[in-house]
Amino acid sequence: MGKPTGFKEYNRELPEKVAPAIRVKNYNEFESLYTDEKLNEQSARCMNCGIPFCHSGCPLGNIIPEFNDSVYRKNWEEAYKLLSSTNNFPEFTGRICPAPCEAACVLGINKPPVAIEEIEKHIIELAYEKNLVKPTAPLIKTGKKVAVIGGGPAGLAAAAQLIKAGHAVTVYERDDKPGGLLRYGIPDFKLEKWVVERRVKVMEEDGVVFKCNVEVGKDIAADEILRSNDAVILAGGSTIPRNLPIPGRELKGVHFAMDFLKQQNKRVSNTKYKGEDILATDKDVVVIGGGDTGSDCVGTSNRQGAKSIKQFEVMVQPPAQRTNAMPWPTYPMLLKTTSSHEEGCERYWGINTKEFLGDGNGNLRALKVTDVSWELDVLGRPIKFNEVEGSEREIECQRVFLAMGFLHPQHEGAVNGLNIHLDERKNVKAKEGVYRTNVSKVFAAGDMRRGQSLVVWAISEGRECARKVDEFLMGHSILESKDAVNQFEQAF
Repeated sequence: MGKPTGFKEYNRELPEKVAPAIRVKNYNEFESLYTDEKLNEQSARCMNCGIPFCHSGCPLGNIIPEFNDSVYRKNWEEAYKLLSSTNNFPEFTGRICPAPCEAACVLGINKPPVAIEEIEKHIIELAYEKNLVKPTAPLIKTGKKVAVIGGGPAGLAAAAQLIKAGHAVTVYERDDKPGGLLRYGIPDFKLEKWVVERRVKVMEEDGVVFKCNVEVGKDIAADEILRSNDAVILAGGSTIPRNLPIPGRELKGVHFAMDFLKQQNKRVSNTKYKGEDILATDKDVVVIGGGDTGSDCVGTSNRQGAKSIKQFEVMVQPPAQRTNAMPWPTYPMLLKTTSSHEEGCERYWGINTKEFLGDGNGNLRALKVTDVSWELDVLGRPIKFNEVEGSEREIECQRVFLAMGFLHPQHEGAVNGLNIHLDERKNVKAKEGVYRTNVSKVFAAGDMRRGQSLVVWAISEGRECARKVDEFLMGHSILESKDAVNQFEQAF
């Protein structure tokens, strides 16, 4: 425990941000780092609880009280070893994770929780600065070959673990560069791409081979991948977006959120892209969907110079505080105001889009919407909505971005090519904790298996899947288990 009275002496403080009026003029990250003094104070707030619920709150099982103590003592090598023993990519989670660990923080019962995510980011940035992040592959190899299909967070985590176990790993990525959602889904103002490239370089030094612009099942046969490897991991992610099939969907100006975000990310990185330009410049924009992807569309639209931005959510406005349906230490579904919302956005709850309206020339000019009221269960959770009579109206807009989540992974290509079984949600069928599909040496991890989720869950699944693949290949595994206690013992 860094300082027994730290949680009484210091309040939660986050690093300063660049003012919204300035940061919307570029696509750079805008959060600063703590000073040494502030970092010391924030790590001192950790109480080293008898039962650290942050462990279970974190999908990776990060050893949080211990690395907070190391940070307080300025033992950076120890802090990095503890953090990297459970998390392959703290530089990603430290920037974009919604921090379920903080929702489970014991201090958070009656005070603001420890700033775990920020401390995590500082540990890894200091580790890079001090040259502590180095290749970990052993000199003695197993002779086993593993193909990882998909270079997103799940695939990268699986590859990083398997190379550490001594296997030869090849990652197949259909985009021009690895990273998946990290590179082409999340805007640069939340995660600059040099951060991804820095980690990919370390993995390449470790021996991971990346084959980009290669779509398995199209550019190379899926059964060829199966024949030439001892194991295959499907980690392609959940990429089929949820549509809104209402009248007028074919109008010009209605786009899926990811098409908009991916194109802008490529534009920022000076990478060529196909298709027409999707721009919000001087347009009235409506983002349909209240999650993180919708928020990213808001931030990107602000930077492109949109005339106005509205964000629609059909659900009721979430509460500001926990309710009986959200007991601590579960992750609460509370009202969240993101940095993109701070930059300018009108937010609407309980609104349903009925029709896209055109201008007669095939272009979007407005939306027909109605307000809705929700029926709630005994715990206050919405179960059914009804349209509010007399609330139908038009809202002017020329751009709509559909950010309502994703349905399932792409089936054409690797999944169909390998005759992989699907579950009732059309995700790859592979039991949690086993990760093995109906095809003997084919495994699945991340959103492709569990459905749309968080980056931190993708990393967790990639790690756990890699361990099962290692066991499959070798009869046992030297890779760390998810059990935080075991990991702590192994680390020290």
